[in-house]
Amino acid sequence: MSAIRPAFQNVPDDLEVHVILDNAATHKTPLIHRWLAQRPRYHLHFTPTSASWLNMIEGWFALLSRRQLQRGVFRSTHALEVAIRRYIETSNASPKPFVWTKTADDILDSVKRFCQRTSNSAQ
Repeated sequence: MSAIRPAFQNVPDDLEVHVILDNAATHKTPLIHRWLAQRPRYHLHFTPTSASWLNMIEGWFALLSRRQLQRGVFRSTHALEVAIRRYIETSNASPKPFVWTKTADDILDSVKRFCQRTSNSAQ
């Protein structure tokens, strides 16, 4: 857990800390539970089982590309970095969380349709 401390040292004491994690069992160990019990402002949020947390990250980068970079002209790496930081600052000024919009039943129905399509493809 010592690796986590430096990452969160700069978070002001009056703010809640929300951490998004995959469903790996390592995040649910007694050590983690004890660490969190001592820090009530820290909240863990788990991505759905079998769903890649990278999908959310990819979504964020798609928004960055579409809203900030797509039509831009950047004559240097520094100019590109400034544009990315500007987007982050603007986004952080009025954050909107990514929300899973499908229910488990919707996802399972989609998987079922896919399985039916692919298993019947030889007919």
